[in-house]
Amino acid sequence: MQIKRFGVSLEEDMLNTLDKFVVSNQFPNRSQAIRNLIKSTLVTESWEKNKIVAGAIVIVYDHHKRELNSKLMNVQHDFHNLILSTQHVHIAHDLCLETIAVKGKSQDLVKLADRIIGTKGIKHGKLVMTDLA
Repeated sequence: MQIKRFGVSLEEDMLNTLDKFVVSNQFPNRSQAIRNLIKSTLVTESWEKNKIVAGAIVIVYDHHKRELNSKLMNVQHDFHNLILSTQHVHIAHDLCLETIAVKGKSQDLVKLADRIIGTKGIKHGKLVMTDLA
């Protein structure tokens, strides 16, 4: 991929804000920060337009909760066409962390994530998506 250079004009206070953003996010330079901001905007646009995206649903739960594993499995089977893989990790005696790799229309992934994260017994959950461009 060829890199193209171009100039950007910003008000001084906006430039100072950008520089603080660079430092706080440990970007090596302004260009990397601007690249990240542009990509974030384009990813958000893909979600809003219900395009095909990929992502992960990450959940933490107590595997001793009655019938929770069965409920999670049933939801995943209901959305089998969106799920690429699942990784299950034991992070403490009672706690499990599961990462579910997904791909599909953004609205369908949100529905799947809402069903999983909303299941009684889930301690924490989050959906992360990115576009395929």
